[in-house]
Amino acid sequence: MRQLLSSLSYFSIFFAPFLFPLIIWIVAKDDYITKHAKRALFSHVFPFVSAIPLLYFLFTADHPASIIGYIIVFFVIYFGSFIYNVYQGIKSLREAA
Repeated sequence: MRQLLSSLSYFSIFFAPFLFPLIIWIVAKDDYITKHAKRALFSHVFPFVSAIPLLYFLFTADHPASIIGYIIVFFVIYFGSFIYNVYQGIKSLREAA
């Protein structure tokens, strides 16, 4: 059950990115589950927090190529976070085996 809740915290990027890990982190009493719920919550929030300075640079950019560059950087960060969550979800699920 521990591994299932931990992996669902990461896999919640598909269905409830912020809400599910936050609820698991608050409700769970097990340190293993809360550790993974905190990591999952951070990895869900990180791309949006990193978008704040990217949005600032996007609106203050003088050249169109830099605007495209900032958009590409955001998608790389978001895609990297997505892949990280899927990998960690599978990894924490396989720990049960």
